[in-house]
Amino acid sequence: MATSTQSARQKDRPVSRNEIEALIGEGRKIVLVDGRVLKVDAWLPYHPGGDKAILHMVGRDATNEVKAFHSVETQQVMLKYQIGRFDGSWKDFVPPIQGGIFNTASTGKSAQDETTARESIEHSDDSSDRSSPEPSPIFDPAESHSTSIRRRKGTNVSAGSSATSLSSLALEESSPSSKDASARDELTQEQLQHDLDTYPSLDPATQHGIIEKYRQLDQRIRDAGLYNCNYKAYMIEGIRYTALALLAYCFLQIGWFVPSAIFLGLFWHQLVFTVHDAGHMGITHGFHTDSCIGMFIANYLGGLSCCWWKRNHNVHHIVTNSAEHDPDIQHMPFFAVSHRFFDNLKSTYYDRIMTFDAFAKVALQYQHYLYYPILCFGRFNLYVLSWQYIFGGQGPRKGPAWWHRYFEMAGQVFFWFWFGYLTVYKSIPNNWDRFFFVLISHAVTMPVHVQITLSHFAMSTADLGVAESFPQRMLRTTMDVDCPAWLDFVHGGLQFQAVHHLFPRIPRHNLRECQKMVMEFCQDVNIPYALYGFAEGNGKVIGRLGEVAKQAAILAECQRSISVQDVLEGH
Repeated sequence: MATSTQSARQKDRPVSRNEIEALIGEGRKIVLVDGRVLKVDAWLPYHPGGDKAILHMVGRDATNEVKAFHSVETQQVMLKYQIGRFDGSWKDFVPPIQGGIFNTASTGKSAQDETTARESIEHSDDSSDRSSPEPSPIFDPAESHSTSIRRRKGTNVSAGSSATSLSSLALEESSPSSKDASARDELTQEQLQHDLDTYPSLDPATQHGIIEKYRQLDQRIRDAGLYNCNYKAYMIEGIRYTALALLAYCFLQIGWFVPSAIFLGLFWHQLVFTVHDAGHMGITHGFHTDSCIGMFIANYLGGLSCCWWKRNHNVHHIVTNSAEHDPDIQHMPFFAVSHRFFDNLKSTYYDRIMTFDAFAKVALQYQHYLYYPILCFGRFNLYVLSWQYIFGGQGPRKGPAWWHRYFEMAGQVFFWFWFGYLTVYKSIPNNWDRFFFVLISHAVTMPVHVQITLSHFAMSTADLGVAESFPQRMLRTTMDVDCPAWLDFVHGGLQFQAVHHLFPRIPRHNLRECQKMVMEFCQDVNIPYALYGFAEGNGKVIGRLGEVAKQAAILAECQRSISVQDVLEGH
């Protein structure tokens, strides 16, 4: 009993900011949730959503993110990692994975504080190393006190859009290579200032007010019952899936391979939406039940890893549209949505340099023309990423998700047996028909990839730093797509990405009703709400890709001119 009381007191002891900084400087993974200081080192290898999502929250108040992504039950489990409390207003650190630098020795602490902190570490299950990751380039923008500009539907506020001038890059044609980076830095600052002028001030009072109203909105949505799943809607989804699968099978049996491939592609296209719901625990809200639903559909019926997607997607939701950190916009050498990719950025997700090599220098000049053709092959890339995750052992080996890897392995065997062997090899008589069957069935799923990229490619990639609140960051980097209600089944809820990023566990059939509340919230807090029609949104994406393509072409021409000049001077 005495030990239990002592442990409870230890968990509620006050922890200073200096002490937290010192722990992080030593390599500890400290996260704050509702004033509780959590040391989550021991949980990193077991987190079903992957370690990267946690690493991006080290040194930060993760209250909004934790509540958005986790059930109440999971939040209670987190309390076992509590080592103390922080009272007062918390100012976020830049996490080590994002380049934050921390002192390893805190100042202004008593010997008792040091002893207590050390005891907390010794009594905690620790599996971390003691060094912080190597820093990477980040921005530390000054706060802007400019008046925010409200965007109506159809007005552009995305950084680097038509308002961004290429004049700075045009200077490169007659400038030495040392000025290339300077011109790009100038363009980066221009985009940064655009967002600072367009969105609410980053001062603590303004951002705190946004957070408070965001939490009030969340409560309104809960009170309206919009977190409850509409199972009748899923019954209709099930009928649609079955009809598409049967049509694909029937046409295959009578030798109509093209219609069969089209319906199979449509079947996969529709399944993705339910996997997305299950991955966010938006169907039953139970971790194991929704995980099984997602893994069965993704692996056994679609050949893709649901667990890989969750690891990738969780990071995307936390650092949306960050060039260095968000894997959903890291498609080098085929696509670049920002000139910053010309600087050989290091991806903290893939832990590698995204090289702006010779191939990229050519391909990116035509990316706005290649956008749709390349997305036709998007599903093949997902196979590779899935295999790397499952067979490369990237998922947790212990904890509640230890068995998911083996369940997904079995799913891969099942999928390639029924699709690769029974369907493609046994049911189709010759190689050309097999080739076109595979190509068509996969190309038909292209609209899903368009829908996913549509919501982010045209939006801001500027980094406003840790002072920006979770809701503002989500709305600044994400757009919604306007469509009539009868077309919702085609978009699968992904057209409400801004709403979804604010409240990821809301079932997709309730997102349209939530959208009205979110629009009212945006008007109240003076955050522009991005809403475009499907064609208009596609135009924004192609425009952004075309703009970066021009920048790549100018840079390539500049470098060619410099090379020629060097050769002439050498002679």
